[in-house]
Amino acid sequence: MRTLSADVVRRTALAAQGFAEPRPTGPVTRRHLHRTLGRIRLLQLDSVNVAVRAHYMPLFSRLGPYAMDLVDSAAWAHSARRPRLLVEYWAHEASLLPVEDWPLLQSGAKRPGWWKNYAHLAEEKPGIVDDVLAAVKELGPVGAGTLETVLGSAEARPPGVSWWERSEVKRICEYLFGLGALTTGTRVNFQRLYDLPERVLPPAVLAAQPMDRHDAARGLIRRSASALGVGTLTDLRDYYRLGPEDARRAVAELVEAGELEPVTVRGWARPAYRDPAASVPRRVEGRALLCPFDPLIWERDRTERIFGFRYRIEIYVPEPKREYGYYVFPFLLDGEIVARVDLKADRAAGVLRVQGAFAEPGVDTARVTAELAAELRVMAEWLELDGVVAGDRGDLAAPVAAALG
Repeated sequence: MRTLSADVVRRTALAAQGFAEPRPTGPVTRRHLHRTLGRIRLLQLDSVNVAVRAHYMPLFSRLGPYAMDLVDSAAWAHSARRPRLLVEYWAHEASLLPVEDWPLLQSGAKRPGWWKNYAHLAEEKPGIVDDVLAAVKELGPVGAGTLETVLGSAEARPPGVSWWERSEVKRICEYLFGLGALTTGTRVNFQRLYDLPERVLPPAVLAAQPMDRHDAARGLIRRSASALGVGTLTDLRDYYRLGPEDARRAVAELVEAGELEPVTVRGWARPAYRDPAASVPRRVEGRALLCPFDPLIWERDRTERIFGFRYRIEIYVPEPKREYGYYVFPFLLDGEIVARVDLKADRAAGVLRVQGAFAEPGVDTARVTAELAAELRVMAEWLELDGVVAGDRGDLAAPVAAALG
């Protein structure tokens, strides 16, 4: 069994996530989107919009400025010329993922999410499931609020449909989404509009034979390994939130088949597994701001193991008790996480606000400041804001303010 240094694992992970290549020098196209998704496999969705929606930021981090409708058209629109590339489903969390991965996640290999708590309602009132599906078939793409009105109003509901409480309708929508019986047809102002999978997914995907659960688990672990480069069993199963037994069996079978290589990583307490196709660049250069839901850092224990960087989201921490801020972006520079900034897009004022800026111990503060200020300007321009304004929290606040002029 090979032993890998922490530095090798860090460079391997960065390359796997697409940070070892320079950003495009010209316009970012659908080809760049497809290539990046081939690496990271999915884009996590999140409702927080204090700076920028979570599913847009990982592409900016890797590719630089691009038109956000590149993602919108790939995820929530379809035409013969530009077919839909992405579909929504619960993967790591609610995510956009390649349409061809849909059968893998419908196989039963993935651990059920919180929607399973609504199964008792579906069992007690099967009529509500039928009525929701019938209403979506008639009205879709349609939002939960409209469905609640239609199915909860004597005047609005279709003939033969029962009256249902609004909260029941919403819960059944989430339950059917979790099962894959509903998906997202499109979004308007980030509101999910439900539709039937047969009206959203390509015919070839729908025609695919149901996947064996264990075959699907191996496919998902292979994707995890490709996206991570090197990871523990926990890392590999967390990428798609697989069940522990399915993940353990899949890893063992992939090792036996030579598709995963067991390795030891210095400083790691648990065994690890390497994707045999993973590359190890001699060095990683460039800079990137990482949103809290970037797949490079979303597993906090792994982030600490690879970068020596302790990171927590403080959204739910009362403001007086926050250490760094509400929505903090780590700053990656030449393969190391060197700083963190609490960012807010103040759209009313037309500026990107740096509410806090903090350096990691031992970094070259002057260089970090210059590179961070430059990347903040690029991000502000991408968000169509007029400039960047730095506050006074953190040891980097004054240097960044000075660099921004």
